[in-house]
Amino acid sequence: MILFIEGKNTYQIQKMNQNLSVQEAEEHYQELKSKGFHLDLTRGKPSSEQLNLSAELENVLAGDFDQDGIDIRNYGGLLGLEGMRQLGSEILGCKKEMVIAGGNSSLTLMAQYVSSLFFQGNGEGPWSMNERNSFLCPVPGFDRHFTLCDEFSLNMIPVPLTGKGPDIEKTKSIVESDSSIKGIWCVPKHSNPTGETYNEESINGLLEIAGSREGFKIFWDNAYAVHDFAESEPLPNIFSSAKEKNLQDSIIAFASTSKITFAGSGVGFIAMSKNNLEKFIKHYSSMVIGPDKVNQARHIKFFKDFKGLKSHMNKHAEIVGPKFELVQEWLSKQNYGSWTKPTGGYFVTFKAESGLAREIVNLANKAGLKLTPAGATFPYGVDPNDEIIRLAPTACTNQELEEAMKIFNACVALATLKKRVNS
Repeated sequence: MILFIEGKNTYQIQKMNQNLSVQEAEEHYQELKSKGFHLDLTRGKPSSEQLNLSAELENVLAGDFDQDGIDIRNYGGLLGLEGMRQLGSEILGCKKEMVIAGGNSSLTLMAQYVSSLFFQGNGEGPWSMNERNSFLCPVPGFDRHFTLCDEFSLNMIPVPLTGKGPDIEKTKSIVESDSSIKGIWCVPKHSNPTGETYNEESINGLLEIAGSREGFKIFWDNAYAVHDFAESEPLPNIFSSAKEKNLQDSIIAFASTSKITFAGSGVGFIAMSKNNLEKFIKHYSSMVIGPDKVNQARHIKFFKDFKGLKSHMNKHAEIVGPKFELVQEWLSKQNYGSWTKPTGGYFVTFKAESGLAREIVNLANKAGLKLTPAGATFPYGVDPNDEIIRLAPTACTNQELEEAMKIFNACVALATLKKRVNS
């Protein structure tokens, strides 16, 4: 069950309108459907306008391939360039020595780390020797995490989000009753897809759980660490809290520049304690001779430092912010369901009446609007209440987004009114 609370980044409840008839809703839907739209709000991708902000990356090196006294075109540098590791440490809020700057995908680093646990373990033997391995999955959550768990046959256990992080009491109860649980996925800032930011109470609760279960890992996927487009709640530093509690080995953190520069050719980061790094590097080095140091060097030269990166993100905010305002404006024009009002990240979560998410997504698809499949934000693709829909407004133009929201509102109204008539 998802807990909805009042306040910033939470669900804005709207009073339902009883005046529209099913026939009127059907006619409006059919009119929009007849226009032959081809619109897509499925994934949180940067728009072409956002990607153009980093156009200088293409030529920034100007043939200079010497970095840190090495020829960056060659093999080596397993941990990544020092300047890139420093940038990653400032994004994640940890020491540079904890960071590996890898290839273009943080998801690949997640897979490599999970792979290392299955082959080598983390002090208790390889996970592959266990009859069952389980991971906690806050919901609604990131579908790529669930796909990764599926690939490794990790049993997924959903835990509800509260608007400020996972329901800690519920999480504690689940962990206490299941010895197969190895850790938890977290997107702690502007969470995908709810937009919430974990508060100190949630972080301390997660660390308390980690302290009670040997080997428990908190996978801290801080994908939206610098992606504010409005005034946002700060994310407490989990590394500082973990150090105070001597739980540094419990944190495995991830980030990337994929939604900062080029989504297909950014730089991914993984950060962990010295103890974890020494264990992981043996497995990592068996698969990686060295990252794309040319790409890392051009990022270093492009940003210069973390201040330059933050200035760059302000430009993103100028593009992305108005799109989220537009979504809020259109959702406010209809009176069904509830939705999030994020201040950063890439998503808005819409909560329909129970049993309607799949129908709304299906209606939208028939009208030329592709949405993230209903259920995708839950393990195994199963939303138990069939009510959560993720909206990703960033990739399209503002004009396309206007049309998309018209269709979405029409689908919500039609599905809701049909349900009420038939119930």
